[in-house]
Amino acid sequence: MTTFESLTWDGKKSGKVSLDLKVAKDTSANDLVHRAVLRQLANKRQGTASTLTRSEVRGGGRKPYKQKGTGRARQGSIRTPLRPGGGIIFGPKPRSYTLDMNRKERRLALRTALISRSSDITTVEDFGSTIDSPKTKEIMAGLIRLGVDQTKKILIILDNPSVNIKKSISNISNVRLMLSDQLNVFDILNANQIVIGTSAINKIQEVYS
Repeated sequence: MTTFESLTWDGKKSGKVSLDLKVAKDTSANDLVHRAVLRQLANKRQGTASTLTRSEVRGGGRKPYKQKGTGRARQGSIRTPLRPGGGIIFGPKPRSYTLDMNRKERRLALRTALISRSSDITTVEDFGSTIDSPKTKEIMAGLIRLGVDQTKKILIILDNPSVNIKKSISNISNVRLMLSDQLNVFDILNANQIVIGTSAINKIQEVYS
């Protein structure tokens, strides 16, 4: 069980919250999380890169010039890979980069990644409670009160953020907002600091335990 000290939106201490998640053993944690990250990044690839082979290049039905007497190397077609504009040898073709990983392993990797970042997690009881309209300045000021470094990559995890909070955060390039039931390993590990609402802690406990 991991215990966090909760803060209010004003930056004052308000109590403690606990997160009890089963994580991987130390001997297998690194490999498990690594495979989960590889899977996530690989599955994002479109795999649409495509080149033309010699048979697919247009033209080249006749011999470009006579066989002998020109002093040049003999050529039978302008589609040869040896000429500019010709076919590509072993070039990329559309393919799937999808990697498989069973659901239990994915969940275990996610829990392990989240608990491994416990020292970088700040919990907030009432994130953005004073925001009644989209105001990026309010979010930035609130992060300062919470002791979060604005120059680093920040991941904010909330249970049910309001439209005003979503719009306020969307203007900040280094801050990413994520719902508590849509977590992923890469964003958890990629962030320098993580801010989690206390209601999101309960949701995480419910969904991923």
